[in-house]
Amino acid sequence: MAVWLKTAKPQEDRKADQLEIRKTVEGLIADVEKRGDAAVRELSERFDRWSPEHFRLSEEEIQQCIESLDEQTLHDIRFAQSQIRNFAQIQKDALQDVEQETMPGVVLGHKNIPVNSVGCYVPGGKYPMVASAHMSVLTANVAGVRRIVTCAPPFEGKPSAAIVAAQSMAGAHEIYTLGGVQAVAAMALGTESIKAVDMLVGPGNAYVAEAKRQLFGRVGIDLFAGPTETLLIVDETVDGELCATDLLGQAEHGPTSPAILLTVSEKLAKETMDEVERQLKILPTRANAEPAWREYGQVIVAESYQEMREIADEIASEHVQVMTDRDDWFLAEMSNYGALFLGPRTNVSYGDKVIGTNHTLPTLQAARYTGGLWVGKFIKTCTYQKVLTDQASVKVGEYCSRLCAIENFAGHKEQADLRVRRYIQQSP
Repeated sequence: MAVWLKTAKPQEDRKADQLEIRKTVEGLIADVEKRGDAAVRELSERFDRWSPEHFRLSEEEIQQCIESLDEQTLHDIRFAQSQIRNFAQIQKDALQDVEQETMPGVVLGHKNIPVNSVGCYVPGGKYPMVASAHMSVLTANVAGVRRIVTCAPPFEGKPSAAIVAAQSMAGAHEIYTLGGVQAVAAMALGTESIKAVDMLVGPGNAYVAEAKRQLFGRVGIDLFAGPTETLLIVDETVDGELCATDLLGQAEHGPTSPAILLTVSEKLAKETMDEVERQLKILPTRANAEPAWREYGQVIVAESYQEMREIADEIASEHVQVMTDRDDWFLAEMSNYGALFLGPRTNVSYGDKVIGTNHTLPTLQAARYTGGLWVGKFIKTCTYQKVLTDQASVKVGEYCSRLCAIENFAGHKEQADLRVRRYIQQSP
């Protein structure tokens, strides 16, 4: 039976927090829907102290951002984008159109069709999240999306040059310096100056995530996403310093980001907890990491590797880092996770920034039913059918007629019967 050496904030308290966020977001979306650009500008002034003449950046402004960066920064962005583009292309190549004659005269198939327009949200108010531009814009580009719109909030009172450069280099068609619920609502609903998109993607804070949830249905979304989550599954093949570093490396995302240690070693658990306290004293991002650890961190000691696997699948964490003497066993046995990071040589930061897999991943146990953002999220798999011969239409029609009669669908039945009457006279 597993033992919790450290527990997190109760779910009841978290639900109360979420209810307040939901009410706030409902009002903001309604305001943008009613008043369009005027509401967007007022909300941007209120939340970001940002009200430029135009929220959309011109080609000249984009080029100025790119030219303001040093060559090493541009080189690093190009390197990261090359890895992400490469893996996205590998994924796209795995998607094939199909067409098959399933019975004489009946042809069924499907086509993989990219959505026409996508709005990509790139967080950037607290940290300039350059990597999020790669993950959404670049992947949409590889998928073949025709119109890619991006929004990122101002950073320290102006557009983040690195984010703008990454958006442009990844292939964005429209770049706006606009953040928060107002950005997401403007892209989804459209305003006088921003044409609505068909789909929203990208991570964000709790308010942005809630806005995407409320707008789902009017537009598509990539997934429901909350605060960043990380789960470490470890044994004594690693040490407390490594574990603490990897926990705090994700806790720094924000004060509500869960970081969980799951181990079979009580000794390692206690070493890690001590090391977390030591590192928090010197961590530059302590203001975010410390409350995340205090309120949402957990330390769990299981009796066996099998129990660790069961607990991990129940948690269904966004990021799961496995550092044990049997990493491939967890790869084979686990079913609920956003992304796996296997062995001490890799870590969540690699996936977040550069290695090539996408970092927009399911949270809040959504990993039970979906994976993360990938090129396929931007592609609709649409079926079609052709009936090539009279005989085939008659055969299918006779079966269809009888099945419609079972359901008392007279109109459906007549659709089938008409074909039977019309084509049976011509079939041998």
